[in-house]
Amino acid sequence: MTHEIIMAGFGGQGVMAMGKILVEAALKEGKEVSWLPSYGPEMRGGTANCNVIISEDPVGAPVVSEATAALILNRPSLDKFENDVIPGGTLIINSSLIDKKATRTDIKVYYVPANDIANELGSGKIANMVMLGAYLEASGAATQDSVMEIISEIFTGKKASVIPLNKEALVRGAACIK
Repeated sequence: MTHEIIMAGFGGQGVMAMGKILVEAALKEGKEVSWLPSYGPEMRGGTANCNVIISEDPVGAPVVSEATAALILNRPSLDKFENDVIPGGTLIINSSLIDKKATRTDIKVYYVPANDIANELGSGKIANMVMLGAYLEASGAATQDSVMEIISEIFTGKKASVIPLNKEALVRGAACIK
C-alpha cells in the first residue's frame, strides 16, 4: 500500500519534524519514501505543511496527488486540506485547537485532543508526537518502534531526557484511535 499524507498546521507546531521522523522510520523499515516541506511566508506562526509518501514501490514524484490521510493541527489547515483526502481515506484533527467538525462522511475522521494530552504530559511541544502516534495506529504506515528508534537517534546528550516523554506522547496518541 502507498500512504500519501498531508501534515499541516502553524509554523512552530512541529509539522515538519513529524513528517521527517515518519519518513526516517519508514526508511529504516526498508520502505520507499519522500518528504516535501512547504512553508507559508512567515515561517513561525505562518502556515506549514509537508507531503509525505511511504510505499513499498519506488516513489515517482514527491507531491501528494491523492492523499490517503491528512493530519491537521489547526483550523486554517482543516479548511484547506479536508477535501484533498480521497474517499475512504483518514482525517486526523487536533480537536484541542479545532472546534469545527469535518464536513465529509466518506472518510474516517478521528478527533485527537493533541495539545490537551501534550500539556497533561508536561510539554505543549509534543502535540505533534501525539498526532503522529494516532496516525501510526490508524494507518500502520510505520511502527511505533521504528519511530522511537529515530527519536532516540535525534535526541542525544542533554536532549535524551525528552525521549520517554515523546514515547508517552506516541502511546497516548495511539490510544485515541484504539
